[in-house]
Amino acid sequence: MGDWCTTGRRGGWQVLFYILCLSALDSVTGQARYSIPEEQSEGSIVGNIGRDLGLEVKRLVSGKARIITKGARQYVDLNRDKGLLVVKERIDREELCGQTTPCSFSFELIIENPIQLYRVTVEVRDINDNTPSFPKDEINLEISENAVSGARFSLESAVDPDVGVNSIQNYSLRPKDNFKLEVHSQADGGKYIEMVLQTPLDREEQETLSLMLIATDGGEPQRTGTVRIHITVLDANDNAPVCGQPVYKTDVKESSPKGTLITTVSADDADQGVNGEVTFSIAHVAKEAKELFELNVDTGEIKLVGNLDFEKTKNYQLNVKARDQGGFTDTCKVVIQIIDENDNVPTIQLMSHSNSIPEDSPPGTTVAVINVEDADSDGNGVVLCYINADIPFKIESSLTDYYTIVTDSTLDRETVSEYNVTITVSDEGTPPLSSNKSITVKVSDVNDNPPKFDQPVYSKSIQENNSPGFSIFSVRASDADWGQNARVSYFLDDKQVNGVTASSVVSVNLENGAIHAVRSFDYEQIKSFQFNVTARDGGSPPLSSVVAVRILVQDQNDNAPQVLYPVQTSSSLVAEMVPRSADVGYLVTKVVAVDVDSGQNAWLSYKLQKATDRALFEVGLQNGEIRTIRQVTDKDAVKQRLTVVVEDNGQPSRSATVNVNVAVADSFPEVLSEFTDFTHDKEYNDNLTFYLVLALAVVSFLFITCLVVIISVKIYRWRQSRVLYHSNLPVIPYYPPRYADTLGTGTLQHVYNYEVCRTTDSRKSDCKFVRPCSQNVLIMDPSCTGTMQRMQSEQNILDEPDSPLEVSLPSQTDGELLVLTSSRIILFRFTGKYSRLFF
Repeated sequence: MGDWCTTGRRGGWQVLFYILCLSALDSVTGQARYSIPEEQSEGSIVGNIGRDLGLEVKRLVSGKARIITKGARQYVDLNRDKGLLVVKERIDREELCGQTTPCSFSFELIIENPIQLYRVTVEVRDINDNTPSFPKDEINLEISENAVSGARFSLESAVDPDVGVNSIQNYSLRPKDNFKLEVHSQADGGKYIEMVLQTPLDREEQETLSLMLIATDGGEPQRTGTVRIHITVLDANDNAPVCGQPVYKTDVKESSPKGTLITTVSADDADQGVNGEVTFSIAHVAKEAKELFELNVDTGEIKLVGNLDFEKTKNYQLNVKARDQGGFTDTCKVVIQIIDENDNVPTIQLMSHSNSIPEDSPPGTTVAVINVEDADSDGNGVVLCYINADIPFKIESSLTDYYTIVTDSTLDRETVSEYNVTITVSDEGTPPLSSNKSITVKVSDVNDNPPKFDQPVYSKSIQENNSPGFSIFSVRASDADWGQNARVSYFLDDKQVNGVTASSVVSVNLENGAIHAVRSFDYEQIKSFQFNVTARDGGSPPLSSVVAVRILVQDQNDNAPQVLYPVQTSSSLVAEMVPRSADVGYLVTKVVAVDVDSGQNAWLSYKLQKATDRALFEVGLQNGEIRTIRQVTDKDAVKQRLTVVVEDNGQPSRSATVNVNVAVADSFPEVLSEFTDFTHDKEYNDNLTFYLVLALAVVSFLFITCLVVIISVKIYRWRQSRVLYHSNLPVIPYYPPRYADTLGTGTLQHVYNYEVCRTTDSRKSDCKFVRPCSQNVLIMDPSCTGTMQRMQSEQNILDEPDSPLEVSLPSQTDGELLVLTSSRIILFRFTGKYSRLFF
């Protein structure tokens, strides 16, 4: 069972005006009490409620302050613009409360946003606006002449609706010759009067008497009411009737039906005959009691003729008069106590209610204010109030009979967006009565959930060479909020990606998160890149989340293999030398190629496409090594030309070809004689010939200049040596920097080496710098003719270009040989295994 609380019925207020602040409750801030006289004119000021409760006028206006009353009539109205309580209609205290004192009525002042509840009680003070009145204009009494002194005669008392000092204060009787007046108070606060005989009557002297009974109140000004008493003196009757009991007490349930016998009053008269006959009557009783009870004048039975209501009146007192035929009377009291029954169902009145509440409302936020009432009393009026237990709300008691429903824990609209709160009230009667009321509380959305991507990290592959604008894929984020708070937009974090901004590589659609390529990707330039995408909702303030996106560029076979060796140029020819003594498997050379693609697109295979003698050479499928597959013989041609195809493993595959020239010979003269007659069948550009001739002229000029400089240096050194010789000083050989003695004569450079290559056709030449060579490299240039002459056995190859060249080299010698003729320059490179010949 949910939270519950208990309330009972309480008494009236004790002070004239006060304000009590209840700091423990948010919804019930305080209460106020005012006192005004009745019969005030409309518009009269009751009090300044704004000042008394500490509320500003603008708070009353903005909070839509209003008065809520329980009954159908509203006596007081609220002037929100001034913060005043004013009389709305005439207030009659007697109509409002009857004889109840003090007289007051209560109402509630409700202020919204946030909800605040104040209880206001207005006490209505009585004024002397009613005159005492008797039920009859004239009272007729018949009194026997033999009535003894002290005989009592009950009289009906006057009625004054006013209370307190304004009610009837005293009675007086005029004249007072024979009777005196006695006033008696009753348990219910009422009064009854008796006229007591002081002087015996004598019918023969005076048959009738006329008296005046005066009722006077204590108001200011004082008001009076009168009734005339007419007494007829009867003949003697010796005995007066005597009631069986002075007081009759009885209990009756408020649910008793009409006709129920309440009690029976009896009286005895000692006289005989007519003088002993007794009749009963109710001496004086309120109008309400007359409508509820009926007295049988002959039998004294009192029966119920109306509907009892314990909540209106809890008890009644009847004064029953027994009278004989002689005029003697006796009076007894009948006290009727009403027993309360549980006949009223507790009621629930919704005073204020918030249809929706934000989900970020803290615990203790007021949702509704209710008023619970049970008209029964004691245990039948004790009310238990509770709500269903499966909701994050609880009920608290604020003022008497008022309860507030507040949040008990935090709310989450994404979990539950609406609650049905059932309020149940029951009393403690037997059997208990209960009632319930349901209210709906909607939880309004607050932007408390950031967008959430469906993946922590996104990774996507894309083929290279894509078209700009190509849609790669889409990121998606969801937001558990509602409405504008759940509207997600996507943004690209424009940071550096491989040295460029992310926006120059990709773009993100604002609405659906689609990622598009801004440009075409090249796997060889960029293999992967990463950037961040931010998802931001439309709340205020907006919430966002970031996800990393990684794009992997997949390789396509868009690059053909590139041959690194042998180098193919249009102005020179590379030839690999193979001695005729080479065995099977002799390594001629190795074709080196690369493919900038990756994976299987870069797997290369080598195939021999064409060859002068296919039975002599083979190519390694995987490594590109060219080897002999049989023994080289003298019948094999010196000039061998191989065409090798390098092919990758892509789909479709790409390939490149390279021509490899092989010279099968044991000596350089044999190679030169074969390759001298080598002619090109290509067509050359005339412009290139012009530049080559110009370059040859420049080189010749530089050669001659260098030759002159070297000769001059030689002459200068010779003269210096002569001077040192004649001076008898020790001779120290001098070598120019970076020169070393070779075979004891002349000098050779050993740090820098130049290659100059020319073909048999002077229109095509090539000149380049190469790496430094070892010290045993032989270089032919004008500065070292002496060395070359020795090597050529005093034969000048510059003057006789067509003469054969014979060079004797020791075995296992590594080096290079530069040969210059009138029509070409030839560079030989040789090692212990094989030689390479450049034209």
